[in-house]
Amino acid sequence: MQAAYITKNGSADDIIIGDLPKPIISANQVLIKVNAVAVNHVDTFVRSGAFQTDTDFPFVIGRDAVGQVEEVGKDVTGFSKGNWVWTNSMGYNGRQGVTSEFAAIPADRLFHVPENVEPTQLIASVHSSATAAIVLTSVFAVNSGSTILIEGAAGHVGTKFVQMAHILGLKVVTTSNPKDFDLLDRLGSDQRLDYQKSLKKQMSKGPIKKVDYVVDTSGKVSLQDNLQVLNVGGHVCLITAPKSNTFKFDVRKFYTQSKTINGFVISHAPLEQIQESAKFINRLMADGYLLEDQVLQKSYEEAGWAHLKLETNSKKKKILLTF
Repeated sequence: MQAAYITKNGSADDIIIGDLPKPIISANQVLIKVNAVAVNHVDTFVRSGAFQTDTDFPFVIGRDAVGQVEEVGKDVTGFSKGNWVWTNSMGYNGRQGVTSEFAAIPADRLFHVPENVEPTQLIASVHSSATAAIVLTSVFAVNSGSTILIEGAAGHVGTKFVQMAHILGLKVVTTSNPKDFDLLDRLGSDQRLDYQKSLKKQMSKGPIKKVDYVVDTSGKVSLQDNLQVLNVGGHVCLITAPKSNTFKFDVRKFYTQSKTINGFVISHAPLEQIQESAKFINRLMADGYLLEDQVLQKSYEEAGWAHLKLETNSKKKKILLTF
């Protein structure tokens, strides 16, 4: 079968397009014929070795795929040949990736594509959607009626946070370019702020002056600024880092007000969180949410190009590799 794979950690130029043996599934796996694979920043970290994880070479790259069931292991129930399915937790922790014509997926990491949901639009969304779902429901364990500040809200991850927070009953404050205010209003933002202006000043003038939760999807807001707009007992979640890789903040005010700083990467999420987020995502997608990403489709043969574009941040559309 054709696949995009590496034989060592390295640059995007080290990605090989070539033949590998078709996987033989075990009793608890499902063989899928891959239709499309989403390309995520974490894929470039795994490929380069920046994110350390178990990899058996030759190693197929990519973690998120959508396709159709080709064969079902003897101990697997709930899947049949021809079903449209998706997965978003392959390609790390000893599991081969999915940028290949066929992929063997553990049945407990495979989910049905909801009826009437376009498969490629789904797979473009699931990485960002699962991140938002797990942060909101597990890391924050948000309560309806509380308040949240979502920074960089018009991006792939930010739009998912906005929709889910709104649906979960939170009051939502967002920062973005003003040109995206109308979009964020439609998605559920209650108070929209200009990311280029002072966060503290804008918050002080709006109806929501303090929040219970903050998530910065951009890594461009100082930690101290975020802590200042938190209520007592509030929580910040870091899902990215500033270029400097450092923060300065008032430690005394932080601990005396019982505030919390959380870090999250989806590659460390336990299977139960992956499964629960998949149920939540499927329900929302079936109702038409989370499917607004602009998509750029390329052949799997362009895997090296796609990794390079992500590393240089030169493409804003979600890149999918198709077979």
